[in-house]
Amino acid sequence: MILAGDVGGTKSNLGLFDVQAGALVRVADKRYTSREHKGLEEIVSDFVGIAGGKITAASFGIAGAVVDNRVRTGNLPWIVDGAAMAKLLGLERVRLLNDLEATAYGISVMKPADLEVIYAGVPAPQAHRAVIAAGTGLGEAILFWDGATHRPMATEGGHADFAPHTVQQADLWKFIKSRGEFASIELVLSGRGFRTVHEFLNPAVRHPSFDDPAADPAREITALALAGQCPVCVAALDLWVEIYGSEAGNLAVRSVARGGIYVAGGIAVKVLPKLKDGRFAAAVRDKEKMAYFLEQVPVQVVLDEECPLKGAAYAAWKAQ
Repeated sequence: MILAGDVGGTKSNLGLFDVQAGALVRVADKRYTSREHKGLEEIVSDFVGIAGGKITAASFGIAGAVVDNRVRTGNLPWIVDGAAMAKLLGLERVRLLNDLEATAYGISVMKPADLEVIYAGVPAPQAHRAVIAAGTGLGEAILFWDGATHRPMATEGGHADFAPHTVQQADLWKFIKSRGEFASIELVLSGRGFRTVHEFLNPAVRHPSFDDPAADPAREITALALAGQCPVCVAALDLWVEIYGSEAGNLAVRSVARGGIYVAGGIAVKVLPKLKDGRFAAAVRDKEKMAYFLEQVPVQVVLDEECPLKGAAYAAWKAQ
């Protein structure tokens, strides 16, 4: 049995997989609220106790930089150590992956129905690919074509600087700096970024979730925007999508991702109608001297939010 996990600042999804007829088949799973637990070891112990079965391999995708098979998580006060996890599970090794590296592995097991093409481009299967995912944070990865196969490569690009592309976006950068915050791209392209963009556009307009610590402003803003019930929310979502597309284009240029851009993460699925209206793809292509290149790059949204979990399982399976 293969134990896999998708560990993030909001949730931790664990799954137990079996290999049947040359394919991974999930036999058990459970979702945990990450902040309700002291660490991943506590979650794994609980899940293994419930799921049962003999674990023969394990891998976890975790939001954070993996150094020497160890991660200090960015949005949780956790340190996850692969060696300690291996000891807990009685395994020789447990592989830790960056969460977007796990997502990149997951692209390999996605079926056509799991992907929504929002810009067809001109397919180039034997070329690098870019993977970007906004959620609790922002993750970026590259699928490097080595001449025979695609190999996932993690990055921490979500913590790079926010690079404004328009005068309005430059004003948003100034707004963020006026609050004394570090203007990283993740600060905008994440769940918490929706409220930041909304308050930048019109601080006088407020919604109930803004004053409720237990509520999620991103959920409320995007729902009102998609329903057309709040002009500020509509404008906030439009601006957010433009910035998302621009950053996806930046990643594609930096990695020469002629093979395509894959947009993953829970937010993309929730705002899919807006991603499909052309605004995102137009922002991808709007680059100096690179429009001709980016016009050929396909853009697809990953509809399966369990892509990183399946990717972690795939990585553990192939490493056996």
